[in-house]
Amino acid sequence: MDFLKELGIEKENYGACIGGEEWIKSPDSKKIDSINPATGEVIASVYQATEADYEKVLVASEDAFKDWKKVPAPVRGQLVREMADALREKKDALGSLVSLEMGKIKQEGDGEVQEMIDIADFAVGQSRMLYGKTMHSERNDHRMYEQWHPLGPIGVISAFNFPAAVWAWNAFLAAICGDITIWKPSSSVPLCGVAVQNICNRVLKEHGYQGIFNTVIGRGSVVGERMLHDKRVPLVSFTGSTKMGRHVSEVVAERFGKTILELGGNNAIIVDETADMDMVIPAIAFGAVGTAGQRCTSTRRIIVQESRYDELVKRLVSAYQQVQIGDPLADGTLMGPLVNESAVSDFQNAIIRVIEAGGEILYGGDVLEGNYVQPTIASAENHWDIVQEETFAPILYIIKYKTLDEAIAFHNDVPQGLSSAMFTLNVQNAETFLSSVGSDCGIANINIGTSGAEIGGAFGGEKETGGGRESGSDSWKQYMRRQTNTINWGKELPLAQGIKFDLSS
Repeated sequence: MDFLKELGIEKENYGACIGGEEWIKSPDSKKIDSINPATGEVIASVYQATEADYEKVLVASEDAFKDWKKVPAPVRGQLVREMADALREKKDALGSLVSLEMGKIKQEGDGEVQEMIDIADFAVGQSRMLYGKTMHSERNDHRMYEQWHPLGPIGVISAFNFPAAVWAWNAFLAAICGDITIWKPSSSVPLCGVAVQNICNRVLKEHGYQGIFNTVIGRGSVVGERMLHDKRVPLVSFTGSTKMGRHVSEVVAERFGKTILELGGNNAIIVDETADMDMVIPAIAFGAVGTAGQRCTSTRRIIVQESRYDELVKRLVSAYQQVQIGDPLADGTLMGPLVNESAVSDFQNAIIRVIEAGGEILYGGDVLEGNYVQPTIASAENHWDIVQEETFAPILYIIKYKTLDEAIAFHNDVPQGLSSAMFTLNVQNAETFLSSVGSDCGIANINIGTSGAEIGGAFGGEKETGGGRESGSDSWKQYMRRQTNTINWGKELPLAQGIKFDLSS
């Protein structure tokens, strides 16, 4: 495939790189194969980074940080601007690789690269807006203010479902803040990590920088654990399961490090009696079927007013019947495969548990050839254990409600708190959903679905979603340390709070 060559992907690749230099060659380490989830065929392989490779990258990152933090932030922004231009040039190729290796359709693969470009553009502007505050001192001839300083080498551990964009969310903001990034991509999608690092290397070399963006591809139990325990890494941004997020949080907190946690979602859409079904149906279908239900923002639950239940189910089944399942790189495909056999097993087990709990499969429920499954609609009750869990597959639960209070109670009564939505033409219902008594999620929408977050707004959630915030708004502050400064420009030394501490001369 031509796009693999364009991105510098070889039949055998290496898993550790100091940005702007050649890949560290460790041919004695074990290889991981990148598997095309649509066919089961090996695309290419990667020699995994070793602990020794990790140490080389970390030492180089520390050295790079000494110089990078002294570069003016707007100049740092110019490097990110060059990264955006390089990604624009490689958008089609990288989008194709995302689709090939992860299984999302080409439109979504290209959209993921566009997210990278968008966050780069956002970061360039932010590089001139790393604002502090000035405060009035209670003491005469004193000035107080806050300023922000870079943290150091930042660890980014990303998941398979967004094999490139989540890195960019972190790396580009960290870069304009003066930080270095060490990235551990998911071992399920190592080639996306190789390709992105190759793009970074070209840009860094052209502009005379080294070690700003770095990669270590390897086992979580080896390089991942090393990063979590490493006191030289002040912040770890982790995207993945809630179970693993707990481990990350505990290990990093024990050494007083910081974390950004983007964990599970169990996202619901409330459909009230006034909802416009012409908007509701495509929003649900994209949210539940897109990426084969393998987004943290995928729509998992529909909480529908009982008077609209029959209409919604009928129209939703009709929409699902039109979903083209197949090669994610082919035109017209709307749903590709699940990422691997384990994901298919999780899908099957969830279907069994729904039926055992008393649910009815309203559409789908079958495993097709290979890693392909049917997108599934099932009637359910909100309190069932399987409904309370996040299944990373295209399974949608339909739940009836009578009153708005009941709908909001159902909505919030799950452990996760990432994304949420309500479809309504009633302004009181909309404002209630967005108020303090409404959605308890980090993202709450009216008349749009749960998926498709824009760059600019902070992304993240509450409860078992981890509380992290990435991408927009003031999320840049997580990559910096705050310092309060006081300058005495007078000739006296008054103490705060009027304290007198007289010493005889």
